[in-house]
Amino acid sequence: MHTGTTLTQFIIEEQRRTAGATGDFTSLLNDVVIACKAISNVVNKGALLGVMGSLDSENIQGETQKKLDVITNDIMIGANEWGGHLAGMASEEMDELYPIPSQYPLGKYLLVFDPLDGSSNVDVNISVGTIFSILKAPVAGRAAKTEDFLQPGAQQVCAGYAIYGSSTMLVLTFGHGTHGFTLDRDVGEFVLTHPSMKIPTETREFAINASNMRFWEKPVQRYVDECLAGKTGPRGKDFNMRWVASMVAEVHRILTRGGIFMYPKDTKDPAKAGKLRLLYEANPMAFIVEQAGGAATTGRERILDLSPEGLHQRVPVILGSKSEVDTVTGYHHEKAA
Repeated sequence: MHTGTTLTQFIIEEQRRTAGATGDFTSLLNDVVIACKAISNVVNKGALLGVMGSLDSENIQGETQKKLDVITNDIMIGANEWGGHLAGMASEEMDELYPIPSQYPLGKYLLVFDPLDGSSNVDVNISVGTIFSILKAPVAGRAAKTEDFLQPGAQQVCAGYAIYGSSTMLVLTFGHGTHGFTLDRDVGEFVLTHPSMKIPTETREFAINASNMRFWEKPVQRYVDECLAGKTGPRGKDFNMRWVASMVAEVHRILTRGGIFMYPKDTKDPAKAGKLRLLYEANPMAFIVEQAGGAATTGRERILDLSPEGLHQRVPVILGSKSEVDTVTGYHHEKAA
């Protein structure tokens, strides 16, 4: 039996520190956590439930949907639509925002999420996850409009992700540090196991899809070339490369031991400014990483300062150990000067 701080206790203590707190946010977060536990169960059972493989459908990004993408999206909606805490939801898997059904009360928060990040890896048993972000609705108790969601990431009330790996973990920030909780399956409760996570400033590990090298902009090519040159190059140290192709797994590794993750702007598809979605991936992860002492930019500017232009806007993402992110960002600015 564990004796540590449970997530429920942690959230209630956080609520007590907040002047004028009503408990609404605590209840909302509890609903999100219940959804993550249910998703963990479905992901862990996988083929036993017949939920593996792809569907004939595509999502708004033109990506083939996995059965689990749709199932996990339904779980997130089902857990959060009825509680009276939300004015609306938006998901990477849905073209438009999700209005709260008329039989339920409207609340003062907005929830955005990627229900199963890295789902292309689910069939090969690599860690996948759920990413979420909570915003304040501009008008409490009014049905959300699309523009209500288009807030800079700096305005997030909370961001988090669940990672379904060898253990199920939930990593959260409310803007006072980043904290990791591990699911104790025997009691069905998340327990604080990684308080105040800190990303080391220095690192010798970088993560990027090197097969896209020919499409990268010059500053990213320069940075990776220098890493590959190792001790004999201008950086004077050897680097290791990692690439999981599951953002949750990449960020979790960086939070645990440092590193830099890059999905930069490239010319592979000139119509797309980047690969990752600002609302569902870049903003929540940038908030989590910054609160752990790291940095997150597009190569040109801080991600959390961007004003979103649409629900499914894509951006370049460079995040992780601060000194390395600053180096790559500096190279972009040198080129622009």
